[in-house]
Amino acid sequence: MGEALANGWLNQGRDPAGIWVVEPNQKSARKLIAKGVRFYLAPDQLPPEDTPNVIIFAVKPQVMDEVVPSYARFASTTMFASIAAGRTIEYLETILGIDAAIVRVMPNTPAAVSRGISCAFANNNVSSTQREICNELIEAVGEFHWLESESQIDAVTAVSGSGPAYVFLLSECLAKAGIKLGLSKNLAERLGRVTISGSGELLHQSTEDVVTLRQNVTSSGGTTEAALSLLMSDDRLETLLYDAIQKAFKRSKELAH
Repeated sequence: MGEALANGWLNQGRDPAGIWVVEPNQKSARKLIAKGVRFYLAPDQLPPEDTPNVIIFAVKPQVMDEVVPSYARFASTTMFASIAAGRTIEYLETILGIDAAIVRVMPNTPAAVSRGISCAFANNNVSSTQREICNELIEAVGEFHWLESESQIDAVTAVSGSGPAYVFLLSECLAKAGIKLGLSKNLAERLGRVTISGSGELLHQSTEDVVTLRQNVTSSGGTTEAALSLLMSDDRLETLLYDAIQKAFKRSKELAH
C-alpha cells in the first residue's frame, strides 16, 4: 500500500526527492528508488535538519509497536497518518503524545491502479490545512471520504478494506464452476477474471444504480433469473456475505486490543 501511495504521488507530478521511504528491505523499495524517491533503511538515518510534513505508517498492525516510537520526535510539527487496521488513535497518542496530529486511514488494494476508496478519521489536533493535505495525498490513489467517528473504521475495514478479497474469491468460484461444467482451466479462469473486471468497469462508468444494472442482465424466465432465484432465495447470498463481513468487523475490533 505504501508503494501504491508513493506511485500515486509521483503520478500527480510531485517531486520524488520530497518523498522519503523508510524500509529495512532495500529490495522491496528498488522500483521507487529508481524513480528518484529518497530511501532510508531506518528512521535514525533521516536527515536531522529536515522535518517531514506528513508521516504515513504503511505497515502491518503487528509491527506498529516496533515502528511508531522512532517517530515520536516529530510529533510537534508533523501530521501522522496510519493505515494499520485496528490500531486506534488512542493507541497512537499513547506513543506519540496527546498533542500529536493523527489521522487513521483505511484504504484498499485497488489503490495500486488508482481506483481505490479510502475513509479516514482525524483527532482534534489535525488542522484544516492538514486535512486538505490528507485529502490531496489519499485522492492520488482514488476516492477519499472523512468519517463521522473513529468507530466507523471497523465497518469500512470489513466492507471495502477486505472487500477486494471477496471479489477475487467470486472470480475464483466462477472459474471453478466453469471447469466443472467442462470448460478448460485457462478459459474458465479468463471468463471469471474478465467478467468481474468488466462488470466492475461497467459499474464504475454507469449512472444507473446497482439494482437496475442487475435487472438489466436478468430476463424473465432466462438463465440469469434461474441462477438468481437460488442466490437471492431467503436472502441467501446477502446473509452469507453479511455474516462474513461481521467476522471481519469483529476481527478489526480485536486488533485494537
